[in-house]
Amino acid sequence: MSKPPALFDQEEGLDKGEGMKRRLTVAALVGITGLLVAQSNPAVGADFYQGKTLRLVVGSAPGGGYDTYTRLIARHIGRHIPGEPATVVENMPGAGGLVAANFAYKRADPDGLTVVVFNNSNIVQKALGDPRIKIDFDKLGWVGAPSVGAPMCMIMGFTGLKTLDDVLKSKRTLKMGANRAGTTGYDLPLILNKTIGTHFEVISGYTGTSKIRVALQSREVDGFCSNWESMRVTARSMLDAKGDQKLIPFVINEKWEDPEVKDLPLFKDVIKDPKKFAIYKAWANQMDFQRPLSVPPNTPGDRLSILRKAFADTLKDTALLTEAKKSKLVITYVSGERTDELVREILSTPNEVKKSLSFLVRNKGK
Repeated sequence: MSKPPALFDQEEGLDKGEGMKRRLTVAALVGITGLLVAQSNPAVGADFYQGKTLRLVVGSAPGGGYDTYTRLIARHIGRHIPGEPATVVENMPGAGGLVAANFAYKRADPDGLTVVVFNNSNIVQKALGDPRIKIDFDKLGWVGAPSVGAPMCMIMGFTGLKTLDDVLKSKRTLKMGANRAGTTGYDLPLILNKTIGTHFEVISGYTGTSKIRVALQSREVDGFCSNWESMRVTARSMLDAKGDQKLIPFVINEKWEDPEVKDLPLFKDVIKDPKKFAIYKAWANQMDFQRPLSVPPNTPGDRLSILRKAFADTLKDTALLTEAKKSKLVITYVSGERTDELVREILSTPNEVKKSLSFLVRNKGK
């Protein structure tokens, strides 16, 4: 039997040089196909994650919304990752989530075993020119987000104030507890000062919403701005309290059916000047993805894909949804791909919008 011709070399009269080019092309295609198959093959993930521990780092203190949502996810996501790794949650509070964000960007190993959750308002601060933030957020790998935000503001019963009208008519300066510039507690009172004429003094430096709640109860501060989807759970005892210790919501971003907020005025209705409302709206765009999960730059693409799929499956998990409903946590899935798009949109904020929000950036130019 005669020996078959070498592949391509003699096909249609190709010379050896052309044959070599075709062999290289075929080899490249085979390699790419193999990579795609590997990325879609659960066995690949099982080989890596089997017997390991997935570490979820939260950039805030225990007891707040970021911590609560992350711990809920951690209790269920392991079942949806091939190899079913164990999970552990670690709190890394500081600078409004910036400590954890820096950890994700500069220090965490890009091996797919560390997921970091930090306040995405740091991305807004980066876009606005905060000189302290030296993170390329578009280089992080985004797994997705479990919720969207509903910003709102509250006042304590001991102030004697109950409504937005009461707050606007108040003759004294009201102290609002906050973490740092870039968080809802810091930014929103300043936006309201600029747009509707409130007289809020922001008292910053608290490491998390749980610490601010303590400050409210001890009368260190008079009020607080946060997100309702979190506060309706984490501040439940204060919302249910009576008299001086009662926490009273007085304005919110959108309609909710919860009795505490269903009749509250909306920001879009109380900020009547279109130019001033544009300031609020530009800031509020970050609320389209809250408590996002990220992995360090250069994390292998196949492991990011595994985590994205596991995250999506986790937020559809009946056991998670049952637990969330029991805890009154609202779950709104935002994909990793969509989160990445939203991050890039914030980072490309037009200059005129940046200028309108520049008052939110501390120490600019230093």
